[in-house]
Amino acid sequence: MSTYTPVPTKRRSLRKWFAATGWRHLIGIALCIYAAFPLLYVLSASLNPDGTLLSSNGLFSRIGVQSYQDLFANPQRPFAAWFGNTLFIGLTTAAASVFMGALAAYSFSRMRFTGRRFGLVSLLVVQIFPQLLAVVAIFILLSSVGDVFPALGIDNQIALIMVYLGGALGVNTYLMYGFFNTIPVEIDEAAKIDGAGHARIFFTIVLRLVAPILAVVGLLSFISSTSDFVIASVVLVSPENQTLAVGLYSYVSEEFTSNWSVFAAGAVLAALPVMALFLFLQKYIVGGLTAGAGK
Repeated sequence: MSTYTPVPTKRRSLRKWFAATGWRHLIGIALCIYAAFPLLYVLSASLNPDGTLLSSNGLFSRIGVQSYQDLFANPQRPFAAWFGNTLFIGLTTAAASVFMGALAAYSFSRMRFTGRRFGLVSLLVVQIFPQLLAVVAIFILLSSVGDVFPALGIDNQIALIMVYLGGALGVNTYLMYGFFNTIPVEIDEAAKIDGAGHARIFFTIVLRLVAPILAVVGLLSFISSTSDFVIASVVLVSPENQTLAVGLYSYVSEEFTSNWSVFAAGAVLAALPVMALFLFLQKYIVGGLTAGAGK
């Protein structure tokens, strides 16, 4: 005697699917819309020739490239110079931060010396206090140093890079330290048997193995230096020496001549270097952010 097995209805299977995984898809779609809307709004505002916030409420209601043309046509606001200054400061700061952080992380990970643990804790505690709290001290210090070494004074990009590098040994070193600890010490010992010293081990072996965390730290340093406004606005005074974050603010800081369309166009172009660097380092991002979490 055969038994009857009821066939599940489509409605019941859809309900089970939604209870199991469907609600996650809805949340993911909602988050994507929530994250993409500001980007679409800025892009729409950059293509709107009216230049006001109210006229940009209708997404892509009017499209034109006049704002992008005005961005490069104003000699009092040299956008091309701001773009070049931002790339120079960001890339230099990122490269130096990675190199200094890697040296410090290798020392803390592979060497045993007095004050090692205290040094690690000190680096982490110092980062609790942001550089923003030291703006006045930074201005006075650079003003005094500039009288002796003009290259390290106010309104100099090298001075700004030095200020950024002053905080490079904090969280970056601690993040790299966790990644360095995941590399077996036996690799170093085998290299030492062959006669290699710390410098050779560091530059020829270890740096290749820690490439993911180097990419992550470089990306984070580039983003933080290119998006900084407060310290850059204090150190850089001349328009030709300013960065994008400082220079673009002049389009919306004046009371009666705010041009939000040109500002939005500059913001769109300013996001391109970060996006390009992220896409270039994308294959390292996931591994670099997670591999050091086990130690």
